[in-house]
Amino acid sequence: MNRHFVDLFSITPEEARFLLDLAIELKKDDKAGKRPPRLAGRILGLIFEKPSLRTRVSFESAIARLGGNAIFLRGKDVGIGVRESIQDFARVISQYVDALAIRTFAHSTVEDLARYSSVPVINALSDAAHPCQAMADLMTVEEIHGSLKGAKVVFVGDGNNVARSLALASALLGARFVLAAPTGYEFPPAFATTFSAKFPMHPLEVVHDPRQAVAGADVVYTDVWASMGQEDEADTRREVFAPFQVNETLMKLARPHALFLHCLPAHRGEEVVSEVLDGPQSHIIPQAGNRLYFQMGLLDWLLEGEATA
Repeated sequence: MNRHFVDLFSITPEEARFLLDLAIELKKDDKAGKRPPRLAGRILGLIFEKPSLRTRVSFESAIARLGGNAIFLRGKDVGIGVRESIQDFARVISQYVDALAIRTFAHSTVEDLARYSSVPVINALSDAAHPCQAMADLMTVEEIHGSLKGAKVVFVGDGNNVARSLALASALLGARFVLAAPTGYEFPPAFATTFSAKFPMHPLEVVHDPRQAVAGADVVYTDVWASMGQEDEADTRREVFAPFQVNETLMKLARPHALFLHCLPAHRGEEVVSEVLDGPQSHIIPQAGNRLYFQMGLLDWLLEGEATA
């Protein structure tokens, strides 16, 4: 039976810990100039229906540094679910590649691809989840703070795909997650229900005052106010989210050692000001860099490694 990485509901705390440790190990080896071809001859198919910089390049670099190769497929050219059914597409492409990573809109597309594929499927982003991003984010926090246990991670924005995956990653790895969101922009009820059932000891904390939420934070994280596909809501969201801008005043309420993170690209002057984005507490560049190393670990785990769970 194939192991997939569709979202963080599908892995255990032990597997999450294993993946983080493996990513950190691979990063140390890479920095020391050690790049053994652990996945020599393996081929990763990349299916992208959304534009990408970090996700595409980090996945292509990850498989290459492990000795394998990537094939990039633009979603509109492939026509998955349009030109032919997902079932037919999955069964055919599984004969050509050893793993598939898909960046798409509907989360159901990732689920259906995993259902019919005979090779591992990775969610490289969907409207409901961004698991690779969240795991690389917490890898960054652990590298700098030394431990995730009890760390207060505050996401300032709406309950979007990044926030949902961060909440899950935090529960899996022992951090405390808080969402600071305007009323009406919290987590979707279906997500909250599923989360509570899986993690009854980790209640979802949602606060509507960003100042209250950020007080005592070890990590302050934000994202754009209007994600891809929400462009028609952009003007309304700018007005609603204006009090949730991460600026120097808000950052002063966090702990002195607090990190600022952003999944990028950022809209400077909207969700975050340049003084924070470029300031001493910002770790957005190493955060982006860790996408490469988490994905190296993930590919190795899916194609070669054995989890400790």
